[in-house]
Amino acid sequence: MTILEQRPLTLSVPLREEPPGVLRVGKSRVLLELVIHAYHQGESPEGIVDMYRGLELADVFAVIAYYLAHRAEIDEYLRECDEQAEAVRRKIEASQRPGPTKEELLVRARAKGLNL
Repeated sequence: MTILEQRPLTLSVPLREEPPGVLRVGKSRVLLELVIHAYHQGESPEGIVDMYRGLELADVFAVIAYYLAHRAEIDEYLRECDEQAEAVRRKIEASQRPGPTKEELLVRARAKGLNL
């Protein structure tokens, strides 16, 4: 009996959705977008595992292979993640009150009689 007869030729993709809409790699909490971003930056699978200690090397190779085979779908997922992150950033920035300008601080200091 050969090894091909003993084991299937397919591997399951080590991605899970937790919470809904968020893809994580293997049994880790590492986001798919972090792995793919590191890959795009030229990081090797071994380097990605070094960056995110919760990852397994085989999982990183499998996820990158899946990405390469399904690039359009994953790129769309990554684009949606970026849009959601940008919307959250805008909401946070809109809710924050800007601090006083330098000129306003100088006016306040002069009003208190400070020489600046």
